[in-house]
Amino acid sequence: MLEYIVEMFSYPFMQRAFLVGILVSLCASLLGVSLVLKRYSMIGDGLSHVGFGALAVASALNMAPLAVAVPVVILAAFILLRLSDNGRLKGDAAIAMISTGALAVGVMVVSVTTGMNSDLNSYMFGSILAMSKSDVVLSVVLSVIVLVLYLLFYDKIFAVTFDAVFARATGIRTGLYNMLLAVLTSVTVVLGMRMMGALLISSLIIFPALTAMRVCKRYRSVILCAVAVSVVSFILGMTVSFLLATPAGASIVIVDIVLYFIFWLAGAVRGK
Repeated sequence: MLEYIVEMFSYPFMQRAFLVGILVSLCASLLGVSLVLKRYSMIGDGLSHVGFGALAVASALNMAPLAVAVPVVILAAFILLRLSDNGRLKGDAAIAMISTGALAVGVMVVSVTTGMNSDLNSYMFGSILAMSKSDVVLSVVLSVIVLVLYLLFYDKIFAVTFDAVFARATGIRTGLYNMLLAVLTSVTVVLGMRMMGALLISSLIIFPALTAMRVCKRYRSVILCAVAVSVVSFILGMTVSFLLATPAGASIVIVDIVLYFIFWLAGAVRGK
């Protein structure tokens, strides 16, 4: 077994995948706890569809994919929050409307231009081979920024997650910190699409939080457990992917599902 692990890390693309994957997993698990508690679990899925539409347009125009996708997805997050705050559309309806519309635009652009080439296919389903050195540098920089901002504003994010009304009454600018949470989620989703694909990136946000909540009850313990689950799931999933030649994104999700049921059983036994 040890020789397989040594062989796995001997490939430069696997080294890049683990570096970026662990950082993105950390970001996704931290943000996922707040998103699940605020009932915005599907925002990752919606923003990933927007990201795919932006990437399709960037590919058709021969532009840098990440440079186009990040601002477009952030703008979509702004629109989602604005629609929800105005009360004209519920959160799930706004996500469904924007995500399906962006996905339709992406599919239409692909169909009339280059077709579903290997690069766009990797964004849809994920591919560890798709990460270039420039992608790694940009991903590491953005991931570190996300982590630093989350830690700096941890108390404010905690406040708006549990009781936005009380937080607003105490003088916290809830709109600003909700927007910060949306921006950090947007960046994380775009970075994770290279690894997980647009169809599976939301699992990186949702599963660790839900798994941690099976056994932990305090906010900080849920966050720490979610981080551990996310990183372990990624490492085990990538190892399974390498050993069995299975898709990386799907392998990580399968490990997430297994860990969820293990934690669910542990929580049920402890409850009894």
